[in-house]
Amino acid sequence: MLADVRGDDTGVIPSPNIWHWPHLYEAENRAQDVDGAVFDAIRSVADWTSKTVVDVGCGSGFHLPVFAADAERVVGIEPHEPLAVAARARVADLSNVEVKTAQADSLPIGDASVNVVHARTAYFFGPGCGPGIAEAMRVLEPGGALVVVDLDATASPYGDWMRADLPHYDPARVEAFFEAQGFALTRVDTRWTFPSRRTLRDVLGIEFGPRVARYAMTAIDGLSFDVRYRMHVRYKPTGIELR
Repeated sequence: MLADVRGDDTGVIPSPNIWHWPHLYEAENRAQDVDGAVFDAIRSVADWTSKTVVDVGCGSGFHLPVFAADAERVVGIEPHEPLAVAARARVADLSNVEVKTAQADSLPIGDASVNVVHARTAYFFGPGCGPGIAEAMRVLEPGGALVVVDLDATASPYGDWMRADLPHYDPARVEAFFEAQGFALTRVDTRWTFPSRRTLRDVLGIEFGPRVARYAMTAIDGLSFDVRYRMHVRYKPTGIELR
């Protein structure tokens, strides 16, 4: 989820869940937002039909086929090579998708050449990620949208567990950062549903420390619980931007 320690001199912030537990993160992806509320929200502000989409921090490519079903072209960007390899394997049969190993602040994409840049729970967004935002705005065509989706730590129960596990994380500060950068905020309520209590337990174990994971497990009755996301959207100006 969130990390403070940079993994190497490239500036890439390691993702301790998907980097180390990709099979469990796959199960988590399948359990997340089973009603498709996040994609519905994205489509309402940045419909990607017949457009070019860049998915920044695409991981193992879980969301790429969803975009590819309607988009003209999809580019997945992933800095961690093992995940990029997995993403390429996932989309091998999709002729309108490619995956590139790169970082958010150095996209191998031409100026003003894409319509939508999507980043979901990607570590380089939030305070201190100005270069990534600037790079996204560079590759967007005028009127294109940068859509950043993250978890809403102000909403129970998941947000309570986040704040307990990361007491230094300040959701108000993150929201203020995006607002100052010109993003509009929409909150999206979703439902996560797991196939078994064991899978639920294992996923909580890669998202939280042992104490919080145990508490969350006891607080969940059954296989489902509610999770709220934040969707931050910023459009590239279509004319001269006055400052």
